[in-house]
Amino acid sequence: MAVVKTNEADIALLARLLRAEAEGEGIQGMLLVGNVGINRIRSNCSDFKGLRTIRNMIFQPHAFEATTKGYFFQRARESEKRLARRVVNGERFWPAKFSLWYFRPQGDCPPQWYNQPLVGRFKLHCFYEPTAEECENIYNTF
Repeated sequence: MAVVKTNEADIALLARLLRAEAEGEGIQGMLLVGNVGINRIRSNCSDFKGLRTIRNMIFQPHAFEATTKGYFFQRARESEKRLARRVVNGERFWPAKFSLWYFRPQGDCPPQWYNQPLVGRFKLHCFYEPTAEECENIYNTF
């Protein structure tokens, strides 16, 4: 069962984001990017208040390099659509299980990003999650 409302166009958009942001980090990396996106919709906190749809989340100004730097042109492949459906259906993976932010630094992961503590790293990306006081919705179960 989907944890956010979707249709096939939303799945294709999310699949394009997964591919554009993390294709080089494999299936797990793309799933982690998907987790962060779904968390942003569900959280309704921090910089993500009022996001209700996958389209709003993806095209939020300055949210993803793929959309701001033009990497988002690739079409969705069936393999990425399957991954998008998995995260939309509530599969969560560490270190993005509750994360709202990730980024790819030149070196080590900073201990904080947008005032949120580092949770972990997967390959080249560092993941950051809010505290329960900052964003209790992110920790709610489906």
